[in-house]
Amino acid sequence: MIGLVVNIIYLVLCVGLIATVLLQSGRSAGLGAIAGGAQSLIGKKKGLDEMLGKVTTYLAVGFMLFTIILVLVN
Repeated sequence: MIGLVVNIIYLVLCVGLIATVLLQSGRSAGLGAIAGGAQSLIGKKKGLDEMLGKVTTYLAVGFMLFTIILVLVN
């Protein structure tokens, strides 16, 4: 039962980490250009990039911790 719960949390962390990395604006604008096409008219939102950077850091730490937990449970 605990293995199933850890797997579900791990899956949510993986999807969240992928989404936050893809939403960040990089040097080549990546997929952030798809969701933020209006930014070219208004300007770049620095606050959003900083928030996404912090969320990415927290999700990456959670990803690493749950990877270790998942190995120990299985």
